[in-house]
Amino acid sequence: MTTPYPECTSDMTEGGALSPELWEPIPAVEQQGEHISRPSLTYLQDAWRRFRRNPTALIGLVLLALIFAFAIFGPILSSHSYREQNLNRAYESPSAEHWFGTDAHGRDLFVRVMMGGRISLLVGIIATATSCVIGVLYGGFSGYMGGRWDNILMRLVDIASTIPLVLYSILLMVLLGTGLHNIFIALGLVYWVGMVRIVRGQVLALKEQEFVLAARVLGAGTWRLLTRHLIPNAMGPILVTATMMIPGAIFTESFLSFIGIGISAPMASWGSLCSDALGGLRSYPYQLFFPAASICITMLGFNFVGDGLRDALDPRLRK
Repeated sequence: MTTPYPECTSDMTEGGALSPELWEPIPAVEQQGEHISRPSLTYLQDAWRRFRRNPTALIGLVLLALIFAFAIFGPILSSHSYREQNLNRAYESPSAEHWFGTDAHGRDLFVRVMMGGRISLLVGIIATATSCVIGVLYGGFSGYMGGRWDNILMRLVDIASTIPLVLYSILLMVLLGTGLHNIFIALGLVYWVGMVRIVRGQVLALKEQEFVLAARVLGAGTWRLLTRHLIPNAMGPILVTATMMIPGAIFTESFLSFIGIGISAPMASWGSLCSDALGGLRSYPYQLFFPAASICITMLGFNFVGDGLRDALDPRLRK
């Protein structure tokens, strides 16, 4: 009987083991082929890595950080009060004592712009948070239920979309009256319409996936499917939409204050400061320039960050 590999018999020892002469070390080049070039990253870690590589998004993040620090800590560190009036120093130009000058009542415009930023940012964040809660739950339920429920709920959204949201805000402010809390209510009750469509589209695409079917087979109810499976997997578009909604809410609040139905004196927002500066625009243009520039910088910052989040959270762009 012959062996299938006669050339191997001469290399075997008497005990049947392979000869040590057959073994040789692996070359260094082949060892490097087994080396892992970089550690494994989670979805959020990879999104943050891509966000950091976007220079425009980083510029927007820096602008927002400066604006938030300017609005939160500026009034605390300033030696002036936004309520302090001195008619003898009305309409002073920017100087070392009053960096942005003074208004018609002799109040320091620098500290009033900082307080206006605090109010405007607070309105934008709270109104967006309220709209996100309503829009995410409404759109998630409509997309998951489908059928008759979806038709009824989305026809209500279509009816609400026929009238501009700014007009709704104006009508609500006329009914509720001026004030900070009423602005929160008015914007929170209006700005959820756009979020509904985004969440509904995401849920319609996700509810047919295998992980949703597996959760349903295991006995998960509608509320658990929405809060633990569908909505968390749609957080990318939700975060991007929310980031874009904040500057829209700030602009709407500024517009409402500009036409006189928003923040009332002595409190200030960027919109009310622009409205106050309109009368002396020809003689004292700096009074309009600083609050308007603050609105523009904030808008750009949120738009840059929103674009960066859209690119960073899109799984199709992951490398």
